[in-house]
Amino acid sequence: MLPRELIRRIRRLEIATRQVVSALLAGQYHSVFKGRGMAFSEVRPYQAGDDIRSIDWNVTARTSSPHVKVFTEERELTVLVDVSASEEFGSRGTRKSEMAAEVAAQIAFSAIANNDQVGLLLFSDRVEKVIPPRKGRKHVLRLVSDILSFRPKGKGTDLSLALGWLSQVTKRRTVLFVVSDFLLEGYEAPLRTARMKHDVVPVVLRDPMEEAFPALGLVEVEDPETGERALVDSSSPTVRRAFQAAVARARAERTRVFRKLELDSVELRAGEDHGEALVRFFRARARRLAA
Repeated sequence: MLPRELIRRIRRLEIATRQVVSALLAGQYHSVFKGRGMAFSEVRPYQAGDDIRSIDWNVTARTSSPHVKVFTEERELTVLVDVSASEEFGSRGTRKSEMAAEVAAQIAFSAIANNDQVGLLLFSDRVEKVIPPRKGRKHVLRLVSDILSFRPKGKGTDLSLALGWLSQVTKRRTVLFVVSDFLLEGYEAPLRTARMKHDVVPVVLRDPMEEAFPALGLVEVEDPETGERALVDSSSPTVRRAFQAAVARARAERTRVFRKLELDSVELRAGEDHGEALVRFFRARARRLAA
């Protein structure tokens, strides 16, 4: 039995995603990701303009009226969520882990509304938990519940391990949403390998305080993943310039990698409308593919 507060959070998240899901489905969701093939959906009465090759002759003979087979494009999504210690940071009342749950819910509910399968992989410096792709509202609610309530064993981040593990167990092409703050190094090679087989979409979680160090005087800072601590004079212009330069280099490197690998990415910033950012991404990708 789930705790009442967790149930309320899941319910609020489901309600909040409805408008976003409708916008995503209206914004070319169907066309921005290729399926892995066609699957039988149903048999319905023949309508003017239907391809005669799709007629189901058995049903037609049984009912004495023409019926056709309807096929839909199979599509499978897996959401990889970074649950390392850095995801618990948040300066705007919302932790990055909560942002991850929100965007994962929006993606997952959009998938099942389109009759697609969606799965989940939680990772830190290890593969923490895997839920295979399935369909249905109950399945998506379980995914959201796990993201919100999961307590990882690891503190670090190893995207290479997560993508490598997934490639070994996933034989078919799938759409991979990689939700992380990308505060790590060496992610170009694993993303390149994953891209050769799958459609990879990085979803970058950003917090304003991680990009502009405020002048708070002498403060002790701690790396949540390594536990390393340092005493920093945040009032020093030199310190703040060095910090901002490091942030700029990391952002430029991330942009370079994504462009080099031709990956369409989404950036979500704490305090902003994440649903609108996701809708903009889908529309921009649809325009690019149609060009």
